[in-house]
Amino acid sequence: QSVNIEGRPSGPLHFPPMSATAAERKSPLVMACLAALLLIAGLCYLPGLNGGFLFDDFVNLDALGKRGPIDNAPAFWRYITSGTADPTGRPLALLSFLIDARDWPADPAPFLRTNLLLHLLNGVLLFALLRKLDRGLTPNDERSPWIALLATGAWLLHPLFVSTTLYIVQREAMLPVTFSLLGLLAFADGRLRYFAGDGREGLGRMWVGIVAGTLLAVLSKANGLLLPLLAWVVSATVLRAPDNLGAQAEIRLRRSDRLLLLLPSLLIFAYLLHFLPRIAADLGTRDWTIGQRLLTEPRVLLDYLGLLFVPRAMSTGLFNDEYVVSSGWLQPWTTLPAIALVVAMAVLAFCARTRAPRLSAALLFFLAGHLLESTTVPLELYFEHRNYLPALLLFWPLAALISRWHRPLGLRILVAVALLALLAATTAQRASLWGHPERLAAAWTRLNPDSPRAAANAAQFLMKAGEFDAAAASLRPAWAARPAEAQLAFNYVGARCAGTGLDAAEIGAVTDTLRRAQGSNLLIHQWLSRALVMAEQGSCSGLDTTAVGAWIDAAANNNALGPTGMRDEDFQPLLGELALVYGKPDAALVHYRRALRASPSPDFAARIVSALAMRGAYRQALALLDEFEAGTFGQRRVRAGMPWLHQRVLRAQGFWPHEFAVLRAKLLEEIAKEGRPDDAVH
Repeated sequence: QSVNIEGRPSGPLHFPPMSATAAERKSPLVMACLAALLLIAGLCYLPGLNGGFLFDDFVNLDALGKRGPIDNAPAFWRYITSGTADPTGRPLALLSFLIDARDWPADPAPFLRTNLLLHLLNGVLLFALLRKLDRGLTPNDERSPWIALLATGAWLLHPLFVSTTLYIVQREAMLPVTFSLLGLLAFADGRLRYFAGDGREGLGRMWVGIVAGTLLAVLSKANGLLLPLLAWVVSATVLRAPDNLGAQAEIRLRRSDRLLLLLPSLLIFAYLLHFLPRIAADLGTRDWTIGQRLLTEPRVLLDYLGLLFVPRAMSTGLFNDEYVVSSGWLQPWTTLPAIALVVAMAVLAFCARTRAPRLSAALLFFLAGHLLESTTVPLELYFEHRNYLPALLLFWPLAALISRWHRPLGLRILVAVALLALLAATTAQRASLWGHPERLAAAWTRLNPDSPRAAANAAQFLMKAGEFDAAAASLRPAWAARPAEAQLAFNYVGARCAGTGLDAAEIGAVTDTLRRAQGSNLLIHQWLSRALVMAEQGSCSGLDTTAVGAWIDAAANNNALGPTGMRDEDFQPLLGELALVYGKPDAALVHYRRALRASPSPDFAARIVSALAMRGAYRQALALLDEFEAGTFGQRRVRAGMPWLHQRVLRAQGFWPHEFAVLRAKLLEEIAKEGRPDDAVH
């Protein structure tokens, strides 16, 4: 029987296990070392458990308390179907957050502990998968458990994944890995059984693993769709059919692979290709095109590989909003070389699938794992957590190389231990920094001097510490350099209002920013609403309702913030609120009607009616409620997927009729107290 460069038998009919004596001798020691790795990883991450909520945590986790605590079955079903990310809404990720809290605001510590436990679980599953894959390559090699252990340790202890594990909302990136690993484990086990002659059982396990694993992974995050493609990579490199499998068995396996792996993978490629007709189109919400994104992502992938193979205690973290976009093949000049290197890496991996299957699997798995988030889908360009799945096999060939190095055993052990110690020490350093968010924010500002998000984040920590002048001073040059960045303007105003107050020039500069701003209407709407409250209460020296009115008008007339309908949904309610501040409820009603025409949803209607009622405009609130329930504004079309299911849940519970009945009763009660007739308002 011939053996290739990695020691893989060229054509076995079955995969005999290690001898019972060897297995019994090795297994307890290997398991003890795995337990030690898990303990070390837990200790490395321990300082980071003192951290808190960051960035996207606040806009995702607040669903835990959006409509009160989740303490009964109807509330549970409303919550679990409330997700809007991906067509699925990521219900399993939402479900997992209930382990840690059932209301909002909440304590971050339980969330962080659960994330760490999930990371450790993924390490155990990765070890089991690598052991299973090694069984397909070198079934009698006593070094295989140690190769799997070293590769698992390198992934488990890598500092890059601190920004996944300790960033609470990125549990949504961790759970798909859990289910993908379970699916790959079942697939690999089934394939090995099939090669050993257990055809029916083998095919059954492969199908259950991929179908169930993909479904569960997708219900956690959309990149779970990649599982069939990842299994295809594994089957084409590590778990290839032996040469003498048998004609009928090979035909059945090919048919199964086409349906189970090839067809779903081709559907993913078709989905990615459907973006190409818009390759040069203005995306509105992005300052780059899909074509420019495709030119940029090879540089991003090489940056990721640099972070993975040259571990460091600190990186750019969450704030990569100023990543340089490739606007041409040589703009910047690294664009074309990066594309060439990525293509060469793919070609090398494909050509090496026979002679170096571990290397081939690792590289192809990395590229396949980035397919959805690093090609044509117009997501943000760069996030470290996107490597959590693609890097699973990346250290496997390195571990095999160290294990098979023609040097004394003691030296090989020393190298392996030194590698793991370096990773552990670096991870502990990074986790310690994550445990002190204010220090982390300052470090990110130094590493991302051109990032508005990093500057705004650091300023918020200064304000929490009462250093308002320092916060304003840190934001002033950043805002001057990027006068269209609304988040810089808003945080600057917050710092100045908490300190000495605003002057006329600063108020005018904010108006100019809102005329030119791009990005999130939600951010602008929420901030302007808070600014109106400050102006009305007189809590910010120099800021009055006239100034805030000018700000609202500037945003409402900024075409860069979307079409008229979208801007009406976001800014007409603010104009209505401003009219109420001036004591003009009928004028406010006009603005609120425009808002509801733009977005005729029950949730929006309830919020607007409540806004009128809180200002004492009970008759106008009742009139608007009557019009909405009469169907005057129509009904907003609900997107397919989880939003549609959420609507069905609310309808089955009679949620909105009950809420509107309660609201109507309160309005009528208040009108009766005023002693006014309940006449119509026009």
